[in-house]
Amino acid sequence: MRFNKGILIRVIQALLGHAKLTTTARYARVATGMVAAVDSPLDDLNGAKRKKGKGRPSSPAQEGFRGALLHRYQNRNTIMTLQHIDLDQLTVSPLNVRKFGAKDCADLVASIRALGVLQPLLVREVDGSFEVIAGQRRLNACRIIAEDSAIDPLPCLIMAAGDDAAAIEASLAENIERLPMDEVDQYKAFAKLIKEGRSADEIADTFGITPRMVNQRLALGRLHAPILTAYRNDDVSVADVRNLTMASPKQQKAWWARVKDDGAYAPTGPRLKDWLFGGAHIPTVNALFDVDASGLAVVADLFGEQAYFADAEAFWPQQNAAIAETVEAYRGAGWADVIVMELGGYFATWEHTSTDKPEGGKVFITVSTQGEVTFHEGYITNAEAKRRETPKTGATPQPKPELTKAAQNYVDLHRHAAVRADILGRSDLALRVLVAHMLAGSSLWSVERDPQKTAKPEIADSLAASPAQHAFEAERDEIAALLEIDVEQILPTRNDWYVMRPDLGTMLARLMVLNDEDVLRILTFLMADSLPVTSPILDDLGQDMETDVAQHWQPEQTFFDLIRDKQVLNTMVCAVAGKDTADANLTATAKAQRAILTDCLNGTRTASNPNWMPLYMAFPAATYHKREYPVATRVQQDAA
Repeated sequence: MRFNKGILIRVIQALLGHAKLTTTARYARVATGMVAAVDSPLDDLNGAKRKKGKGRPSSPAQEGFRGALLHRYQNRNTIMTLQHIDLDQLTVSPLNVRKFGAKDCADLVASIRALGVLQPLLVREVDGSFEVIAGQRRLNACRIIAEDSAIDPLPCLIMAAGDDAAAIEASLAENIERLPMDEVDQYKAFAKLIKEGRSADEIADTFGITPRMVNQRLALGRLHAPILTAYRNDDVSVADVRNLTMASPKQQKAWWARVKDDGAYAPTGPRLKDWLFGGAHIPTVNALFDVDASGLAVVADLFGEQAYFADAEAFWPQQNAAIAETVEAYRGAGWADVIVMELGGYFATWEHTSTDKPEGGKVFITVSTQGEVTFHEGYITNAEAKRRETPKTGATPQPKPELTKAAQNYVDLHRHAAVRADILGRSDLALRVLVAHMLAGSSLWSVERDPQKTAKPEIADSLAASPAQHAFEAERDEIAALLEIDVEQILPTRNDWYVMRPDLGTMLARLMVLNDEDVLRILTFLMADSLPVTSPILDDLGQDMETDVAQHWQPEQTFFDLIRDKQVLNTMVCAVAGKDTADANLTATAKAQRAILTDCLNGTRTASNPNWMPLYMAFPAATYHKREYPVATRVQQDAA
């Protein structure tokens, strides 16, 4: 609210009538029907215009100071005495927080010459004299006037004796409003209040500011004294001070020594941060993991919004583990692939084509040297996009596989079962395969057993009836007995999340009491159990051991039902029933030709080759139309 100057003067004159006043506001309140006088020391009653650069217009935070202080002092019920005190009895209190800029009071001199001191100074009595808590600029202005003219005693409000913390609050609040103090003054004032027993939250509440601002000022206390002085003199930038508040005392002294040494280089700006953090300053906001739960040391910049990891090397293992979890989540969500680019690598969008997930889109992950992770979803390289478009431009498409996926699954599983059964008797070979897996890895090297996924229920039934499968499961029971664990605990798959693996120490203790023969037997089983169904070395193993699938499997109806190619079926009829029968049924349906094959093999019809085995079950596998057998090719492509 603005008041008529004449009314204000009369109110002040009434206020200065040498009466002892009891106030519920910070200084005094006159209850009249006309105005409410001097509710806060932050009201500029002298009304002098500020020169350019002298102070600031009231900010929302400063308006908050007024309200906070009024509320605080209303609750104090402080009793103050208003007196006129001679200038020579007034000195600046050491509790007055303004140490810098107090002499800049030219704007007040003219106002006081014309109107006198309209707003009382806040003082406290000490040993017969009075110390100015708030009003140092008015005091200095009066001293300037007194140099060339007489000046009347100054109106002063005398605070309660011994209330140092309240005195500091009063000085700080007024000076923040009157003329912006430098941050060092504010730090020293807040530090005194802390020493008086006030908390950062209480200080913040008093002045209507945030605890963060209080802590920012208190952070200056971490600075090496010469650096603090240099900062006050504008010889050190704000950015460098913020970085230095995160440095250890030893680092600060080392840096200041460089500043003072003309022959040394003192880093500043971003280079200073590199120097403090050993070349790597990683903000905590870049972490994909829970920083609080990580146990990593963090250095906070109380001036800025960032905090940094004190040890960059300790950061990377946890960040990489979090990235790996995200990769698995993306793959589980159905993305064709997830590519983690080299550290510091750049993702060039112009080298990639936007591709949705259903169309085979991939996710590319970039990781900056500062740990920032960016996920680029739904892209493939331009080269891959071009390859995908090639069949549409008239190029010769790849031939259709001879076997359907279900048929191929059937063949793979039975060949796999046969090789696994045979490898049980070749522990020397199993050991070497084990070493190969350790060196090169495989899709199952966690280690876990192959889940033997089946494409159709009838395939699962066929596999369960396989003699090779029965032999292998019988050996599993005996291995579990040797190890004294449950059967389910032997190499559980990733889908068996509810199965707890055996304790490492317990297993080591058990193996230590087993003889070498039993240990090699266990190792052989584990290698066979973890051999992938689609392993590219399955053919090599079958050839090396001269595996005869006929010892473990015989052609059956399920196998024939999965063969859909009529030309292949007719070739099989030729091999089993003879050329004449095949020629006679050349145009017969697939169902009819399957019936001929079944009848020949179960003895209903005479078979020209009763011991016939399909080429798919051979080692190496072959096809009937000179097409490339797809197993190794498909696996090699997946691995690439």
